[in-house]
Amino acid sequence: MNDTETDADTAAAPEVKACCSPSRGAGAASVELAPGFRTGGTAGMGTGGMVRLSGGTFLMGTEDAEGFRSDGEGPVREVTLAPFWIDVHAVTNERFAEFVDATGHVTEAERFGWSYVFAGFLPAALRRGAARPEQTPWWCGVPGAYWKAPQGPGSGLAERFGHPVVHVSWNDAIAYCRWAGTRLPTEAEWEYAARGGLEQRRYPWGDELMPGGEHRCNIWQGRFPSKNTAEDGYRATAPVDAFEPNGFGLYNVAGNVWEWCADWWHTDHTATTRTNPVGPAGGTAKVTRGGSYMCHHSYCNRYRVAARSSNTPDSTAGNLGFRCARDV
Repeated sequence: MNDTETDADTAAAPEVKACCSPSRGAGAASVELAPGFRTGGTAGMGTGGMVRLSGGTFLMGTEDAEGFRSDGEGPVREVTLAPFWIDVHAVTNERFAEFVDATGHVTEAERFGWSYVFAGFLPAALRRGAARPEQTPWWCGVPGAYWKAPQGPGSGLAERFGHPVVHVSWNDAIAYCRWAGTRLPTEAEWEYAARGGLEQRRYPWGDELMPGGEHRCNIWQGRFPSKNTAEDGYRATAPVDAFEPNGFGLYNVAGNVWEWCADWWHTDHTATTRTNPVGPAGGTAKVTRGGSYMCHHSYCNRYRVAARSSNTPDSTAGNLGFRCARDV
């Protein structure tokens, strides 16, 4: 069996358009840093650095017919942001290794002893013995899977140091930000940055997924979840600087890996402040943005710039990563 086929292939994708990163379960409550929190560490975010964005007022959200109303993608609303800095790409394995070496941080996947890996990346014996979420049986809970073994025991980071770190929880991302002197972007900041200066476009580059037949992001091609033709060049994660950046110079804000945001998840925006919004004061799940290499239009069409999803703060999977922001 190759790395694009799984023994879950006989099960059709469920009609419910659930997030393609499974949840570990009810996550323990965690203390959220204030949006401007910084302490210690260094400002260097890896080889790509950060870009300063001027902020201002933009149209957030969408009422796109291809969107998911139940996700709270709409209504379209004016949101005003102060200037901020944001990573041009997701945090890499190389940069995360520097953090671990400097701090001794042990990720939640390591503490729990397992994380979710796509079944197609696993040997048959490990697939058959793994626990699987009922609605997303192409994910396997794999003992020993964590950021340094992203496809389970026996895998490693060779040729992946420039790829986004995965199997990191929201809490792990916050720990990294404390060390680096940064923070996670708010959801509004993330969407403003991902749009790259374009107003109400479906993708960071416009409304066509493949303008001129050119792949612009790392998502699933073929039939989900049974066959990934990898026509974009990647079956799993891609280097963080793969594909062309958007108008603000940000890479891979569509596809590759889901990215944690600072905000607690909510879907009713009627009472949300429209100036530097930070989301509700509490909740059970954190916002994730951008989609991943697991996304396909037939199931998880969430690589659109206004699409959103969520997961518990302790959840980890082979398509969950993050990028950092900081105040001007």
